[in-house]
Amino acid sequence: MDPENKPKGPSPHYSLYQREVFKRGGDTGNLPSFSVHPEELQESTKKKLNDRGYFYANSNAGVGWTDRANREAFYRWRIVPRTCVDTNVRDLTTTIFGHKIPVPIMFAPIGINKLYSPLGELIPARVAGELGMPYCLSTAASQPIEEVAKANDEGASERNESNSVHQCDGPNGGNAKSPRFFQLYMGHDDEITLSLLNRAWKSGFDVLMLTTDTWQLGWRPTDINIANYTFYYPGTPGNEVGESDPVFMAKHKEDLKRDKGKWIDHSVWHGKAHTWEKIRWLIGEWKRISGGRPFVLKGIQCAADAKTALEFGCDGIVVTNHAGRQVDGAVGSLEVLPEIVEAVGDKMTIIFDSGIRTGADVFKAIALGAHVVMVGRLYVWGMSHEGVHGCRHVIKSLLADLDILMTVAGYPSITKDVHGNRDALRFNPSGGPPGPGGHAKL
Repeated sequence: MDPENKPKGPSPHYSLYQREVFKRGGDTGNLPSFSVHPEELQESTKKKLNDRGYFYANSNAGVGWTDRANREAFYRWRIVPRTCVDTNVRDLTTTIFGHKIPVPIMFAPIGINKLYSPLGELIPARVAGELGMPYCLSTAASQPIEEVAKANDEGASERNESNSVHQCDGPNGGNAKSPRFFQLYMGHDDEITLSLLNRAWKSGFDVLMLTTDTWQLGWRPTDINIANYTFYYPGTPGNEVGESDPVFMAKHKEDLKRDKGKWIDHSVWHGKAHTWEKIRWLIGEWKRISGGRPFVLKGIQCAADAKTALEFGCDGIVVTNHAGRQVDGAVGSLEVLPEIVEAVGDKMTIIFDSGIRTGADVFKAIALGAHVVMVGRLYVWGMSHEGVHGCRHVIKSLLADLDILMTVAGYPSITKDVHGNRDALRFNPSGGPPGPGGHAKL
């Protein structure tokens, strides 16, 4: 980890973040205030949040079998390390929708971030900008669209003005703009939908992502136990996108005085599913507003739906089961990724979501054919501990983890050596990750 003897390449040496942490500890005794081990990080988050915040971030559908399936699917794919490979120069960069990005990782859309830190979505948006990573904003956010865009821009400006370790040394340098995604929960009032799309586009969100697996919330017993639905409680966050929308407020300002849940019940988790024909309409409207920018469908779990999304004009899909929060007892997302890639992988962009915790997880999803992965709960746990610093620490740790993994496993380039490389993995059909007490589940 000699910082003076690191050859320059397309990617910064994210691995040096581990050395930085070690040096702070050795030189000044300054130790991290929380663990970035995923299981320990989730556990320590319980001490940082009240029950409403913790369970909103961590509740799953039913008894949580889909969440477990997500993690078990990662356990069953094993990395095959290669040796005596020159990995001194590594390339973690990739391209998504015409943008070169420094790593194949983006921030997933998560709602109500003010439950985890007072600045809410301004925190991950800023950190994403600092690191040059794509950020996706949820319709259920607790900050207005416009304010989140400003925070993302501020983070990107800091990155572009510095010569920090975050910057790439390749031809695009550290200044290449990452795409900014807006995740839409689409209600049944087209005027409000179009208002949201126009606001997002004017604020620099140049990819639209429609979520299709959450017309209403799944059955989540751990939230039921404490009536955990912040949108209904006076003085709590969750309605900021609606309350800052001129069309919604023109129609429902008086309704909000009587019913605080009008925004969430009417425009977000309304309980009335859309069909493919409505998707066709939305794609057309977004293309008109944005001048043809990409449209992504989130919620794909089978090859047949991936093919239909392609037929209807989607530019990309998100292979996700909403992190196990919607359908209990469903397949793990990584289980179905290979068949989806086989069906449409060379025709559209595939984003993977659900269960990413480590650099090894990122590696496995990319090796199975995903172009980019999304991380969600990790950054929420980080910001729950120390706001901007906590979020940044967790993400920089993930980047270091991936960088080091590629170094020691013998894979120098994420696109040339890892993407779609089944020889980099071996499947083990039995067993599962250790349960309580450290014993493997059979």
